[in-house]
Amino acid sequence: MHPSARISAAIEILGDLESRRRPASDALKDWGLSHRFAGSKDRAAIASLVYDALRRRASARFLMKSETPRAEMIGALFFARDMSVDEIAGQFSGIGHAPAPLNEAERQSLAAQNLEGAPDWVLGDYPEWLGPHFSRAFGDEAVAQGRALATRAPLDLRVNTLKATRPEMLVELEHLGAQTCRSAPFGLRIPQGAAGRGAALDAEPAYARGMIEIQDEGSQLAAALCRAAPGEKVLDLCAGGGGKTLALAATMDNRGELFATDSDGRRLTPIFPRLERAGAKNVVVRAPRGKNDPVADLDGQCDLVVVDAPCTGVGTWRRNPDAKWRMRPGALEQRQAAQDEVLAKGAAFVKAGGRLVYVTCSLLCEENEDRVAAFLSQNPDFACESAGDSLRLAGLDGLEGAASPHGPGLRLTPARHDVDGFYVAVLIRKG
Repeated sequence: MHPSARISAAIEILGDLESRRRPASDALKDWGLSHRFAGSKDRAAIASLVYDALRRRASARFLMKSETPRAEMIGALFFARDMSVDEIAGQFSGIGHAPAPLNEAERQSLAAQNLEGAPDWVLGDYPEWLGPHFSRAFGDEAVAQGRALATRAPLDLRVNTLKATRPEMLVELEHLGAQTCRSAPFGLRIPQGAAGRGAALDAEPAYARGMIEIQDEGSQLAAALCRAAPGEKVLDLCAGGGGKTLALAATMDNRGELFATDSDGRRLTPIFPRLERAGAKNVVVRAPRGKNDPVADLDGQCDLVVVDAPCTGVGTWRRNPDAKWRMRPGALEQRQAAQDEVLAKGAAFVKAGGRLVYVTCSLLCEENEDRVAAFLSQNPDFACESAGDSLRLAGLDGLEGAASPHGPGLRLTPARHDVDGFYVAVLIRKG
């Protein structure tokens, strides 16, 4: 497909998203099924265009003075692709499958490059209703944090220390330009290709042999802050597909017991082949069956309980930009209730002197510091470890400014730490 035809396809998919309000991945899949002539490179390029437009939707609409999918795409090419007016006009030629030529109003909007008078939510490309929440969480940095969340995410890998070392994988993946992550001790970062196209890891022997796992550096740091140790009894209460479970198993060097469960057993399905590939042998997966709690026998016995709580996912907007526009205020309230519930459940499994680690991939105070404060007020037998102690005990460096200014815990953000957004609080049960 010609690049201009890919732009037309992306505009079509953006229109589908606007009318049907569904995940971008579903719309992209359906488009591919109905346009089988498009090759894998075409589909990847179209997806990249769609996600760039979603990342910059608010600022693109403001710049173009229009809320149409066409305006979103034009604005995204300008903001996310750094294309000049003439370069954009060259793609909007109206020839063949190219979009119709730019009209005079569109040319003027692009030439003016004017975001003067735009509110913070437009400058930061986040939903208007989240404005007060961003102001509370970030203060004067709200726009900068929003813009960082509107960039493309890097491709980060975690070296599986059960099978390999980071120096070995740096050599193995040298042809991909692998570099060490800034703070994660076993992290590697692969530079992005043109237009955000990532490396084809499925073709890499190191990936097939379980020597590396795809995991954002922020998620790796959250797992490191848990300080799972060989010989401990550990419970991953919201294991899902097993990303953090695998990291914990490696940290434990396959010694001790690591139980992985989730309230929705279907989310555990991907964990089994991942565990086998990674060589993680100390993990026991317990899926829920009926009304019986699959980990009830662990009550009060665990050295560490990890609660990777369900959340709005604000911190993952770089990877899931469509999620921020589908998010509604009611979802935030629902998540808070679920977070309180899972924190209370997790606390019951922690033994005296043990750790309850609360993790979210959100950056909103309502899901993070507020939830920990509410939990501590109801559970005086727990205390929150200071951010400095958590970093020191985990042996982590390069995380300046990670201590939350709003209460207990740590905040990792793309603007400050170049990672997905995460919140981590280490809670200690008093002996």
